[in-house]
Amino acid sequence: MPHAVLTQLLVVQDRDSRRRQLEQQLAAVPVERAQVNQSIASEKGAIETARLELMGLESRKKLLQTEIGSAETKLAKYRTQQLSVKKNDEYHALGKEIDTMVAAIGALEEQEIGVMFQIDEAKVRFETAEGVLKGNISRYEAKLATLVEREKNLSAELVEAKAAAGEARTGVPELPLRVYERVAVRQWPVVVPLRGGKCGGCHLKVSSEAESGSRSADPAKLGICDQCGRILYWDYA
Repeated sequence: MPHAVLTQLLVVQDRDSRRRQLEQQLAAVPVERAQVNQSIASEKGAIETARLELMGLESRKKLLQTEIGSAETKLAKYRTQQLSVKKNDEYHALGKEIDTMVAAIGALEEQEIGVMFQIDEAKVRFETAEGVLKGNISRYEAKLATLVEREKNLSAELVEAKAAAGEARTGVPELPLRVYERVAVRQWPVVVPLRGGKCGGCHLKVSSEAESGSRSADPAKLGICDQCGRILYWDYA
């Protein structure tokens, strides 16, 4: 078994592992929340696109109806004029204008019918898409609520974990704790077993001095990996 100081450092490491895990989970919440919000925005964007398509067709229909109304007004005017003219050439000229206007009205009415069919199809697409997408949005909003609750719980757990990590440091000699803190900044885990002459962190062979330190029962003597700087304890297993 590791000597008392190493045992203390292993407890510190265990508490720090829990703290680090909670910090990572807590840091992931805003990222996940942003992803969910992006998904909601995409769903709303899809609904808006379908709505704008329908509005565009409705606007097109109104424009055609306006053009048809204008053409019918001109047609009525030409027919009235035709009844009042006395010269054959003027009569025939107005007849051509009337024929042209009747053809134009027919073409516009065909376009109107086509647009009306498109509107009916667009309404079905919009209503279907809106139902599906709003359902998706509801699920995403429920997920956001879950994330809010999760963040709250993780924050509370992290407060407890930090307190436990601080408490675990109580009574640990200053020098070993300083070494631990220094290594923890760049390597994790900090305290690892030495098995078969190899560091349990970087898995490289260590010097006889490092191995001797890992076997020592002297609290003032630590086994330090020559390669990665981790603190070693001799694993008898």
